[in-house]
Amino acid sequence: MSDIADNQHISGIVEHIIFRNEENGYMVLELNAEGILVTVTGELGEAEEGECLSLWGSYQNHPRYGEQFRAETCERKLPETSVDIERYLSSGIIRGIRKALARKIVRMFGTDTFRILEQEPQKLMQIPGMSQKKCDDIARESRQIFALRNLISYFDSYGIKSKYAVRAYRALGTDCREMLEENPYLLCMESIGMEFQKTELFAHALHIPKTSHCRISAGMRYILQHNTLLGHTCLPLDKLATATIQFLEINETLFYETYQTELENGNLIEFFRHHREFVYLPEYYLAECTITDRIGLLRQLPDSDISTNAIEELIAQAEQYTGTQYAEKQKQAIASALSHHMLLMTGGPGTGKTTTLRAMIHCLKEQGQRVLITAPTGRAAKRISDLTGYEAKTIHRLLGVQFELDIPKFIHHENNLLKCDVLIMDEVSMVDVLLFSSLLRALRTNCKLILVGDSDQLPSVGAGSLLKHLLESQCMPVIALKEIFRQAQQSCIITNAHRIIHGEMPDLSRKDNDFFFFHRTDFRQVLDLVLDLACTRLPQAYQYSPVRDIQIITPTRQGLLGTVELNKALQARLNPPDAETSQVRSSLYEFRVGDKVMQTKNNYDITWIKKNSDNTEKGTGIFNGDIGMILEINRRAHEVIIDFDGRLTTYPASMLEQLELAYAITVHKSQGSEFEAVIMPILGKMEKLSYRNLFYTAVTRAKKLLILVSTPTKIQQMLENVNQRQRYSNLKYMLLEECHHETQD
Repeated sequence: MSDIADNQHISGIVEHIIFRNEENGYMVLELNAEGILVTVTGELGEAEEGECLSLWGSYQNHPRYGEQFRAETCERKLPETSVDIERYLSSGIIRGIRKALARKIVRMFGTDTFRILEQEPQKLMQIPGMSQKKCDDIARESRQIFALRNLISYFDSYGIKSKYAVRAYRALGTDCREMLEENPYLLCMESIGMEFQKTELFAHALHIPKTSHCRISAGMRYILQHNTLLGHTCLPLDKLATATIQFLEINETLFYETYQTELENGNLIEFFRHHREFVYLPEYYLAECTITDRIGLLRQLPDSDISTNAIEELIAQAEQYTGTQYAEKQKQAIASALSHHMLLMTGGPGTGKTTTLRAMIHCLKEQGQRVLITAPTGRAAKRISDLTGYEAKTIHRLLGVQFELDIPKFIHHENNLLKCDVLIMDEVSMVDVLLFSSLLRALRTNCKLILVGDSDQLPSVGAGSLLKHLLESQCMPVIALKEIFRQAQQSCIITNAHRIIHGEMPDLSRKDNDFFFFHRTDFRQVLDLVLDLACTRLPQAYQYSPVRDIQIITPTRQGLLGTVELNKALQARLNPPDAETSQVRSSLYEFRVGDKVMQTKNNYDITWIKKNSDNTEKGTGIFNGDIGMILEINRRAHEVIIDFDGRLTTYPASMLEQLELAYAITVHKSQGSEFEAVIMPILGKMEKLSYRNLFYTAVTRAKKLLILVSTPTKIQQMLENVNQRQRYSNLKYMLLEECHHETQD
């Protein structure tokens, strides 16, 4: 069996399960194919020892583990011989049946065992020692197992992966197949999560007409959900109608008939603003309403009765404690934090945000307040902890996570509130409306809320323009720190960042500071220079680690200077393959021990441990944007061990698709992080990514050194482009209405 073409077929009995991922059905097993043991990998779902599998796929040669069969599709049938049936039941597939009982059942019923278990389980009472309760338990478990197996086999016949069968069964129960045949678009629901386009193929095979209500309603929700990925919390009805009619190839009458039904059923929410109708998915409408209501409640609370003298005394104590003399604007911010129930403090680099925040925390704690500090990302939380000396947690970690039907839900909410008097959130520009509303729901109604951010940063990756709308609605006190302190003025990174945000050309001529410009016009020359700087010149000149200290940041994923090609080129230089280094492959990258990697989606249930000097901390969750390093690849166990800033995690091979190499990352992924040295190549058109705020965000990621490789013309183009894509949202309008009603009252 050497290299064989794709779409090969093998069949046999499952001898041994090597690895199983319960979430997505990915497995590694040994199959007895006519006396030859074959290692099989793939998403095989609920396969068990003793089961007969018929597989289609291809053989792949691995340099370390030899030949393996990668299964793409699978047909399964229950074992037929008494020996294989006994082995199958002994595997524990049916709760309550172990080896001894499996032997008794098969001895009594032989090859008729499965029919008995599925259709006449009461006959199990004929087995000596079988109680009625145990018989009933086995019968109930058998019904579920056979129903799930039948559903997996049914899905297999349509080319649908077993993980969706498992999720559908959990979400819809034993009537799952009947429900899906009537409405296959239930597969698009959040707890199942199959892509709309794949569901379309299934629906077509079932002869569901294109004009069916279930298809049109699912199409509407798909378009709305897709647009949340572009930052929109809602869409104007006219735009939703146009997009849906074109996408589904239906007429206007069908659209509006289905739309009205969806409104009546509560699957969509309409909101009118200035005679224009906006359409929401319910969770996004609820999020914007929750934010508006909670801020409205905080606005109604009276200010603290703390005296001016007491505030001045607390500030003086903070100055003595920190050894810092605060500027007048900083004192105003501290005073506002002490006297008001809400505060939004903004400022760019070098304006003293963190220094002010540290003083606020000190003063609040001196008052006996219970203060919690949070930030959107692990790196942002670590940074604020390091700079202020007070512990900060990510928002996800603060709220905690539990699962309901595989959907993550926060542990802390209105019925299980966080224990704090003050909540401080840094990097508010990165926070989307869903996450912010969840945080507000977990706070007591009189909990003080202090938000800190840079209004010139990019908006959140998720839906909404939270910071922008909080500022524009003037719904809470705002202190904007604008003065660049003398020490910060010595940094060209900081002074140029402020020039950029004001639309002025940065100083590209300095060669004696921390901001360097290289003029290049050829893509290949830029790539060669970036590789030389990251791999050789900067490590030699500054003793920087090319992996830990240097970060390449680029606007795009695409092209020669996008993250994908840059990562492959950097990996080839910094961590090339060799016979001694273990590696494992995803669809996009080869990963090796020593590689710098980034998590690309929120994973709430992966566990980690962190060994401190005096204890071992355990937790769950690695989130979108977290950067780590591969410590070990265990091919035999199909596991990868990764260190995310001291949090050690074990990834099964099936989760590698959640990882990307991170020698180079996009500007959007860099938000909330700081790096010792940043190299930023910018060349080419990239109209949608060539704007001022993106340029500013990238520059402000560098702590000690920034190297810009571009042309003055390209930089000027980015400075002049201030037209970011407008995001549809009604939060600002809702907040303005809330404030207006207060003044009328």
